[in-house]
Amino acid sequence: MRTLIGAVAATLLLSTAAFAGQTEGLIKKIDKDALTLTLDDGKSYKLNAETDIDSLKPGMDIVIAYDVTNGENVVTDMQLPDSDTN
Repeated sequence: MRTLIGAVAATLLLSTAAFAGQTEGLIKKIDKDALTLTLDDGKSYKLNAETDIDSLKPGMDIVIAYDVTNGENVVTDMQLPDSDTN
């Protein structure tokens, strides 16, 4: 019985664990109300409230680190292009 309970607990922990990933692409759309950005591949990413959304522009190349939590891609870190290359 203990083995069964341990296996069930382990399965539950694994099913709710976040998946970490990284991606790169061009920003296609920014939704300031929903705090999301969509890349040119069609995938959307949830931003946190502290993100300076005004610094993000469509067409900008971006590298995103994210976790998948409750089915959402949640941005944990991002790298923007250098602004001094203009």
